[in-house]
Amino acid sequence: MNYKKLGNTDIKVSTICLGTMTWGEQNSPEEGFEQMDFALDQGVNFWDTAELYSVPPKEETFGHTEIIIGDWFQKTKKRDKVILATKVAGPARDYIRGGENSFGIKNMTIALNDSLKRLKTDYIDLYQLHWPERKTNMFGRLGYEHQENDNDWTQFEDVLENLNKFVKEGKIREVGLSNETPWGVNKYLQIAKENNLPRMMSIQNPYSLLNRSYEVGLAEISIRDQIGLLAYSPLASGYLTGKYRNNQMPKNSRLERDGDFWTRYNKPNTTKAVEAYYEISKKHNIDFTQMSLKFCEIQPFMTSVIIGATTMEQLKTDIESVNVNLTDDVVEEINEVQKIYPNPCP
Repeated sequence: MNYKKLGNTDIKVSTICLGTMTWGEQNSPEEGFEQMDFALDQGVNFWDTAELYSVPPKEETFGHTEIIIGDWFQKTKKRDKVILATKVAGPARDYIRGGENSFGIKNMTIALNDSLKRLKTDYIDLYQLHWPERKTNMFGRLGYEHQENDNDWTQFEDVLENLNKFVKEGKIREVGLSNETPWGVNKYLQIAKENNLPRMMSIQNPYSLLNRSYEVGLAEISIRDQIGLLAYSPLASGYLTGKYRNNQMPKNSRLERDGDFWTRYNKPNTTKAVEAYYEISKKHNIDFTQMSLKFCEIQPFMTSVIIGATTMEQLKTDIESVNVNLTDDVVEEINEVQKIYPNPCP
């Protein structure tokens, strides 16, 4: 396994992060346990979850993934072996605290304490804001439309003050962002420095062969300010494993189960781009899934690549991607495809 430092801390996290959002929906608690056992044995010490999970999000499964992880901690007594990341939800769903999903102190206190209870732990290593409270572009949305009086959201300094309280209480160690924009990241970093408040150590945004938009603005921030990317959807909901090639629809796959939810990567040029990348993997005799993951891992702005497997076979393939070598020729050919089909799924 490979490891990198989280932000400018001395915390070393595996460059493969165990994603957990399918546990409690596509995966049973027993399957989640098996994944955690195996991943830890392979040197994966970094796990990511969220209060919102399982996914697709539903009121009846809210918090279920954290419960599964907490039960595993209780059973194995291995909490100290894991760098644990979770997230507080932003505004969106009425069933979460009655729709009061701001990053105000009352709401965040309830959210954090509830996560700690479900996870059966006294502390979170990395506490992340799942998405911005303000109205901005996220989850693939394009065309930012500014609203002049859009100030009805918890201001950055107040959010950081709230997080600082939790740090002082020993409930969280480090803080991070998710689905954030360059403007938002810079504001958090600037205000933290000016006011001696907790510094954001990571950004969890999408990144894959089908979506390299992170390279445009956020990559430079990641490198210069030591706030690395935790890449989610590195396999673009399974498209970059090749499982959906030639109009295939494997039984119990995400698209087969919940196709109406997983529409983000169903775009006009997705199939063409996937086929071009698949041909590169075939030409160089590299597993397509592993090539897709390794390309993410080798980026200089990357801290860790979040994998989400529903079978043990998938999990083993994903973790073994750290041992793959991409030659300069492979990378050059990948970049040529990006020129032809630039970011088909932003």
